[in-house]
Amino acid sequence: MANKRTFPETALSRRERQIMDILYAAGKASAIEIQERLPDRPSNSTVRTILRILERKGYVRHVEEGLRYVFAPAVPREAARVSAMQRVLRTFFGGSAKEAIAAFLDPKAFEISKQDLEDLARIIERAKKEAE
Repeated sequence: MANKRTFPETALSRRERQIMDILYAAGKASAIEIQERLPDRPSNSTVRTILRILERKGYVRHVEEGLRYVFAPAVPREAARVSAMQRVLRTFFGGSAKEAIAAFLDPKAFEISKQDLEDLARIIERAKKEAE
């Protein structure tokens, strides 16, 4: 079961992750709104079943708004962000944060302003101090 500090993303199926991505982007959504945003448009009953599973796992909560249920993430965005970054690091960069950061700093891949680079330099300096 998920708690406020962790987001065990490996426990989610591909479709469950897609639904969580939609909920984090939207903040909240009904089953029909989620269904409309999913690739390959699964049936409404499939979406509702997955939402019940996510709710049982502790990832999603719902409130009643009129005659419909509106769903929202139950796990804080920061916990999900950390988990997603860990998954990207493992999948594409062999677990190396250094390789991931180097990829983001590649001027052929991304356009980064001088201000962004200065901000990143400050973040790196802060991380160095915390690592001491």
